[in-house]
Amino acid sequence: MADGKLQVGNAAPRAKAATGDYMPADVSPNRRVQRRYSIRLWSVRHARLLEWFYARFAKAFLLLHPLWKALGYQRVEAPVTFVEKHVKGLLFDCRMCGQCVLSSTGMSCPMNCPKQLRNGPCGGVRANGNCEVEPDMPCVWMKAWEGSRSMMAGDAIMAVQKPVNQSLRETSSWLRVTAQAASEADADRATKSQGT
Repeated sequence: MADGKLQVGNAAPRAKAATGDYMPADVSPNRRVQRRYSIRLWSVRHARLLEWFYARFAKAFLLLHPLWKALGYQRVEAPVTFVEKHVKGLLFDCRMCGQCVLSSTGMSCPMNCPKQLRNGPCGGVRANGNCEVEPDMPCVWMKAWEGSRSMMAGDAIMAVQKPVNQSLRETSSWLRVTAQAASEADADRATKSQGT
């Protein structure tokens, strides 16, 4: 309470000042929705199950390529992005970067890192494995390593990821991956037909 008024938002600035920890207001655990964070940790713990499910989902989505192509990928972008944002937002606290690497990072979204690091932890991981920016939050990359150890393709975490292309934000990575897989399949068929 300050001047008889209840503080709203990022509470207890004096308590934070006493700890000496830097905690930006917009990423503070005081503002984090606990339910969403708990589901994010559940997703990491069940990375193998989600990997299995996604492999089948991706195949089904690829089978729909003729439909996406007939309707036009640009025309279906908005509704697919809407669904993707809500599904992945719930399960992974997705930031919709448009270049999803969850299958390579143990189902722990690297965009949840306050520094948005795409290729492993920074040098500021605390001795207890927590983030230097959000001291009560386990490092996103420590969780990524844990999740990747239970996955069939767990060594994919060692692959170097490209920097985020900011122009792809708020677009569907499902559609992009599907279009790319369909294009590769078409190129393989063309190569095989030329070889025979």
